[in-house]
Amino acid sequence: MKTQDMNRDWIATAATLSSALPYLQRYDDAIVVIKLGGHAMGSDEAMESFARDVVLMRQVGVNPVIVHGGGPMINAMLDKLGAKSEFVNGKRVTDKLTVEVVEMVLSGLVNKRIVQAVNRQGGMAVGLSGKDANLMICDQTDPALGFVGTPADMNPSILRDLFAHDIIPVIAPIGAGRNGETFNVNGDTAAGAIAAALKADRLLLLTDVSGVKNAAGEVLTELTAAQIIQMTEEGVIAGGMIPKTETALDAIEGGVRAVVILDGRAPNAVLLELFTEHGAGSLIRKG
Repeated sequence: MKTQDMNRDWIATAATLSSALPYLQRYDDAIVVIKLGGHAMGSDEAMESFARDVVLMRQVGVNPVIVHGGGPMINAMLDKLGAKSEFVNGKRVTDKLTVEVVEMVLSGLVNKRIVQAVNRQGGMAVGLSGKDANLMICDQTDPALGFVGTPADMNPSILRDLFAHDIIPVIAPIGAGRNGETFNVNGDTAAGAIAAALKADRLLLLTDVSGVKNAAGEVLTELTAAQIIQMTEEGVIAGGMIPKTETALDAIEGGVRAVVILDGRAPNAVLLELFTEHGAGSLIRKG
């Protein structure tokens, strides 16, 4: 016979689970698009933790969609192949060889690593790219950049079919052109376009920073689109945060209920954001 004393950790865990109930009810059958990148992809341990969180989301009735990047892996493969990159205004020119490498790495190596991680945690994940079922038809962003695309026509019906069978889509940001081209799409841009096409309840952009900060360096937990625009004009939002917030504004304009920029380095960041009162990042609404 085993005996065990209740301790404070157990009581705190029970209280946390109990307090999550309103949020579990709130997100039942909701669509949540997650842009995966940065630290969360950087180690097997981080990937395992992320995958477990996503499977839990699906288990409690959320419909998660994962859209991933993979820049460092692409760079590593280009280096191995001895492919030299040219840049225009700081952006990589994607020639025919480069886009073939991008598709191979993102749709192959990176995508299947995430799919396998989710499946190992008991979920059912399927890997896709924007080419599958014409999910993401793109126009060329800038001829000077080569095969870089901007999502133009979105066809998310395949994702809804997967939701109906409790399957978690994992999407590589590769798009199809109107004339048979293959386009490399920025991961944040692809996630925003997919979230807007689905009219998602939430778009979660996992980053390696704690969120949007004010002029004093403090993380802001909730902002409106108008405040984002003002802070950008004032130079408070700058550098790498600008494309994140631009993606957020575009997604909200496209019909996403809210976008959260959060720190993917924090353990269980996705669960904390969805299922706790305090959240885990900077939530942006239309306002």
